[in-house]
Amino acid sequence: MRIHLAFKLATALLAVAGSVVILMALTRLIPGDPATVILGSRATPEAVAALNARIGLDRPVGEHVLVFFAHLLSGDLGEDVFNGRPVAGLVAAALPNTVALAFSAMLSAILFGVPLALLSARNPGGKTDRVVAFLSVGFISTPSFVVAVFLLMTFSVTLRWFPVLGAGEAGAVGDQLWHLVLPTAALAVGWIGYIARLLRSSLLEVLGENHIRTLRAYGVSEAKILMKYALKPAILPTIAILAMGFGELLGGAVFVEVIFNRPGLGSLIYDAIRTRNYPVVQGGVFITVLLYVLTNLSADLTQSLLDPRERSRLASARGT
Repeated sequence: MRIHLAFKLATALLAVAGSVVILMALTRLIPGDPATVILGSRATPEAVAALNARIGLDRPVGEHVLVFFAHLLSGDLGEDVFNGRPVAGLVAAALPNTVALAFSAMLSAILFGVPLALLSARNPGGKTDRVVAFLSVGFISTPSFVVAVFLLMTFSVTLRWFPVLGAGEAGAVGDQLWHLVLPTAALAVGWIGYIARLLRSSLLEVLGENHIRTLRAYGVSEAKILMKYALKPAILPTIAILAMGFGELLGGAVFVEVIFNRPGLGSLIYDAIRTRNYPVVQGGVFITVLLYVLTNLSADLTQSLLDPRERSRLASARGT
């Protein structure tokens, strides 16, 4: 298990490092001089050269990456080119809103998706199964930003049941949760359908195994079979998907945060890209990738611990 963990950690570090290299290489391919865009067309060559040196664009990509990671060891993600504020502070201020939105969306997707999967798998091919399948496909095929605009226009602008913009008053938990309802629904809708379809397929596979037939022969009720004997093994493949889903939710939060004007990591990166504020872009994307990789690593290790087949495979590998 220790060897397995070390391998996964090494893979995760390589993924993070590779994403930083790709990001910094892409910044060099964008047309136009970033320093000229930031400072304006009347900036002197000296000012342009000084700003390029400040944000590291005067160095080769390899050297820029090494300097970035060297500063990262001391917690330095760079400085905002406009006001000189540390990027780490900007990311730390924005991150809780984005993580809260992603977690609430994933939790909502699980709370609604799992019951839909159970209803669908209890009578495959029946009326309930067809209705759930129709809803799931509709949820999956609708982009989160379309759902966000629809919810905003319907429940905020027309009905005025929910606040239109923002994340709520600081320190007022109830107000913040009320502001979180519509963004959470916009992000969760697609994953409700995805979890429902994925878990339904897994449940039907488990329900077709021999030990389930034995339980039915002994007169065990279908509800008990589903909840006690089928759900746990069926949900294991869903864990890794949920981890990837969390990373996708962080990415989808960019559009939702912009639409609802939420002060999160997605809005921070979007504004930084729009203004060519590359240190903020690099810091924000680095933290996003890091969260994505760590979440996938945690899910992979959790699946290894929960799945008896995976534990047996690791034990056999250790024995050989």
